Amino acid sequence: MPENPLQPSSQSVKGPEHLGNVDGTAEGEAVLRAARSFVQGDSSKHTDGHDWPHIERVTALAVELAHRMGADPFVCELAALLHDVPDEKLNESLEAGMAKLNAWLDTQPLDSDTRAAVVGIISTISYAGGQRPAVSSLEAQVVQDADRLDALGAIGIARTFAFSGARGREMYDPSLPPRENMTREEYRNGRSTTINHFYEKLFKLKDLMNTSYGKELAEQRHHYMVQFVDQFKREWEGTDR
Repeated sequence: MPENPLQPSSQSVKGPEHLGNVDGTAEGEAVLRAARSFVQGDSSKHTDGHDWPHIERVTALAVELAHRMGADPFVCELAALLHDVPDEKLNESLEAGMAKLNAWLDTQPLDSDTRAAVVGIISTISYAGGQRPAVSSLEAQVVQDADRLDALGAIGIARTFAFSGARGREMYDPSLPPRENMTREEYRNGRSTTINHFYEKLFKLKDLMNTSYGKELAEQRHHYMVQFVDQFKREWEGTDR
């Protein structure tokens, strides 16, 4: 495991032409089946929007985006399946999550370039308070877009309230304004509300998409969320009557 769990392996993350040729092979399909089984078990305990249906949606969209954009579909699918395994929100710590991910990867017959690419994607795509630099590889752009799209639209709204409920966060407090320019620690642990989260993260995602198709879908889902928040506030304040 790298010394800094936020960084990918020191091995270079190369383009799809340099990765192991396992896409569509029996070996590759066996790795993907093993990943699905592992992640289904790992995500079954989550009821905060980071459940198996979330993984399925992100993975399906990542595969679609990979084919549309010319990215390596095997790397994108495997990274999408595994992307929440080390999430610090879902583990004792980021270090513990990365150790769990790497322990599973140790059991799989992946070449070093493919493994480095997958770990590199997973290590760099999270929002983390908006403090991360833009990802560089096409595969990371694809998986990041797929994950962010599941935070938008009707599903994104539902997941936001599920997560907030699981963490005991209040829905709305008009006296508590959305936060700006947060550190990673402030983003993770500072006081906020469910509605503020739309301003602190979700409304920003539309302009952070990487791929042309991701931008198209994000525009539609963003518009739906803006309408929802406007209606929510009108009902909260009793001005919709």
